[in-house]
Amino acid sequence: MYYRKSIMDYKYEQNLIDRGYKFVCGIDEAGRGPLAGPLISAAVILDPEKIDSFEIVKDSKMLSAKKRDEAFEIILANAKSWAIGVVSSDELDKHGLAFANKIAMKRAWKHLQIKPDYILSDYMARVYFETPFELIKSGDKKIISVAAASIIAKVFRDRMMCAFDIKYPGYGFEQHKGYGTKFHIERITQYGPCEIHRKTFEPMKAKLF
Repeated sequence: MYYRKSIMDYKYEQNLIDRGYKFVCGIDEAGRGPLAGPLISAAVILDPEKIDSFEIVKDSKMLSAKKRDEAFEIILANAKSWAIGVVSSDELDKHGLAFANKIAMKRAWKHLQIKPDYILSDYMARVYFETPFELIKSGDKKIISVAAASIIAKVFRDRMMCAFDIKYPGYGFEQHKGYGTKFHIERITQYGPCEIHRKTFEPMKAKLF
């Protein structure tokens, strides 16, 4: 394992393919900071023969919701393989954020139908895979496979939070996706936490007593 810098294109992955790693996987997560909802990781193996299809792909935080949805559909239609790893709010409370993040990443990797020969992951301290891998700081801004994973994780989680908005009305999950907005804090104060709130997160502890 080693670290290096790169620009956003497929040359990073192509270099690994040229070295004999046939299937190169990008991994990233969404939902570390919210007060409610699951932590989601995504693993994506892009198809080098369809790389021109992924021109829209970049770090999910740099795309509008509309563009993320568009990129999401393009990735699903053209990737060789993709998978999701989900860690519930209860699991997150039990294991802590750092360990839960590792669980989510490994679940995404293990759920891939095509097993990767090499993994490129956004940096997370003390994460290890049995497969050869690299951890890249700000990988979602540099590596297109990691950026694709960031989009899959973000859109998948956002859609889950919209579904939770129906199940737990009144908290505004469709609007803020579980993040600690002023509106969300006010609703927690008014109604108390629901089942998907992360009870170990601040300011959740203050609302439980």
